[in-house]
Amino acid sequence: MFNPYPIKKETASLITKDGISLAADIYRPDSRESFPILLMRQPYGKAIASTVVYAHPSWYARQGYIVVIQDVRGRGNSTGNFNLFAHEISDGLETIEWVLTISNNTGVVGMYGFSYQGMTQLYAAANGHGALKTICPAMIAHDLYRDWAYENEAFNLQYNLAWAIQLAAETARLKGDETAYQKLWVASRNLPLFDPIAASPQILQDLAADSFYHDWITRYLPDDYWQNLSPQNLLKNIDLPMLHIGGWFDPHLRGTLSLYQEMQVRSIYPQRLIIGAWTHLPWGRKVGEIDYGQEAISPVDKMQLQWFDYFLKGQETELFKNPPLYLFQMGSNQWRYLEKFPGENQQIYYLASQGLANLREDEGKLSAILLEPAIEDTIVHDPWRPVPSLGGHSALPGGIFDRTMLDCRSDVITYTSPPLEKDLTILGSPRLDCYCQADAVSFDICAVVSQVTPDGRVFNITQGYKRVNNPESSLNMAMQATFITIPQGHSLRLSLSASCFPAHPVNAGTGSYPHQSRAIDFSTITIKVFCQGNFPAKLLLPLVGES
Repeated sequence: MFNPYPIKKETASLITKDGISLAADIYRPDSRESFPILLMRQPYGKAIASTVVYAHPSWYARQGYIVVIQDVRGRGNSTGNFNLFAHEISDGLETIEWVLTISNNTGVVGMYGFSYQGMTQLYAAANGHGALKTICPAMIAHDLYRDWAYENEAFNLQYNLAWAIQLAAETARLKGDETAYQKLWVASRNLPLFDPIAASPQILQDLAADSFYHDWITRYLPDDYWQNLSPQNLLKNIDLPMLHIGGWFDPHLRGTLSLYQEMQVRSIYPQRLIIGAWTHLPWGRKVGEIDYGQEAISPVDKMQLQWFDYFLKGQETELFKNPPLYLFQMGSNQWRYLEKFPGENQQIYYLASQGLANLREDEGKLSAILLEPAIEDTIVHDPWRPVPSLGGHSALPGGIFDRTMLDCRSDVITYTSPPLEKDLTILGSPRLDCYCQADAVSFDICAVVSQVTPDGRVFNITQGYKRVNNPESSLNMAMQATFITIPQGHSLRLSLSASCFPAHPVNAGTGSYPHQSRAIDFSTITIKVFCQGNFPAKLLLPLVGES
């Protein structure tokens, strides 16, 4: 029977080569034995230690690890200036060398953490230090532009703005500026989304002139700024065993999947992927309005411990007796082990309408065969009343919600399938192919796939969003990956709109980008979605089992 170690805690600091003090809490077994080191580097105050999703560091320490939770430069009790991601490679290297000086360690290090703490693992790993034996990156960006700041060239407004205000408030607190802190605190509870330029609120210009946000909103193309910070470019020659962790409704799932898929192809070490029915946080049984039961509760701590026991202690584990994918299947509400994502097995649904799919839910059709005649549908986007974001992966709060009221709007086109004759299981990224024309030089398309219950309720499953910088476009848009079983008797629905605010900024229709777009200059945009012609509109669903 396991006998947990008693724990003692101490605080220590690393003095970097440039004279910065990086503070850390160290949780360690109260024993003369030697233990491996688990390291987390984070910007939110070391006492929090990512306990919004993970077990407390003392839990890991009781299992026989020295756990080091460090404040990154300029955060918490560490000195220096915080500059988003800028120092994490060099500071990560010095930190690994420093933790190896802690008494009674075995000379091997593992890292864990999610979001920013996931990114600090990747930056530390980029150094190739031999003592770093494994990492467990959760909810990260592989390509910082594509996986975090933007989605298909559309700025992720709500998440990025909320995060920028949180970090700016912490900066004000550390400076003792109560006036600025209080203003930012209030703004964090009621995001400033209605300034003359909504994506560039005055409060960040006044109180956070050095925020990363100003770079992110003005660098709307994937230039060298993004490439120099993106792990996909920094890890090309790095190989480690990695336990990858994501959520079906996490805004960074694209990054988690991209890193896993790259490492699975080129790594000589084991790679494993866990994806739960979770938003960015918490990792629990309920996501939005849907309770998936006790099975949905996070298994990450126990599996992560097995991972570290194997790679840092050399202990055998059950973990590698199973296939590499461990995915929560919504609908059946159970975890499943799989060897890989499905290949070419797709179900195609064609879009069909007589032109009233924005007004009548019985008009737009999703059909396994081409239906004739089928003409175009029209979206009239009124910037005065954009379609609000609701759940999914890009809005706060995220997850699954009843969107019946949204689908009743006249600026939302809906296409619905007949009731399913048998259960349908989707695993992977659905794709929308369609041809669009607009009377503006730029417009946005939001696509949401939902499940329609027999009593008419509509619950979002997955979605995608794209900024289109051409008045005529053959649109090919991959949506957020998902794993869900739609039961027999329920229907599928595709909903199309030209906005999803405030998850993404309202497109002005003028060709200007969000940081340039004044509300007074916004244009009404008319968009036609063509069901047939040279480019038949279709929804492609990756399936498990027979199509």
